[in-house]
Amino acid sequence: MRRKSTVLTQQELEIMKVVWEHDTVTVREVYETLLKKRKVAYTTVMTMMKILEQKKYLKKNQTDRAHVYRPSQPRGKVIGAMVRDFVNRVFNGSAEPLLVHLVEEHDLSQEDLAEIARMRKQKS
Repeated sequence: MRRKSTVLTQQELEIMKVVWEHDTVTVREVYETLLKKRKVAYTTVMTMMKILEQKKYLKKNQTDRAHVYRPSQPRGKVIGAMVRDFVNRVFNGSAEPLLVHLVEEHDLSQEDLAEIARMRKQKS
């Protein structure tokens, strides 16, 4: 049997971005926010939020008649884990090829490169 992934899918990440932006949300609020960008079913959003709760990305409280969700992990921690997973899977754990790719393919400005160099110096 295949192990359930704890890495966020594209849809899950889209929902988490809405949750992080608002801190606490209902399914309806997430649904209405996503609906502005693309067509999505309310039940799909509800199901995805239940999955995110099972994966421990969301916590749920009941107020009046609605469930209110909030993030259980900070944005930086989740994104950091996703980047580490990506680097491990694609670049065998080495970030250098990723940085080379970004420099060569994404026209980083001199300011961007200087900021990267500054951050690297701080780490040393």
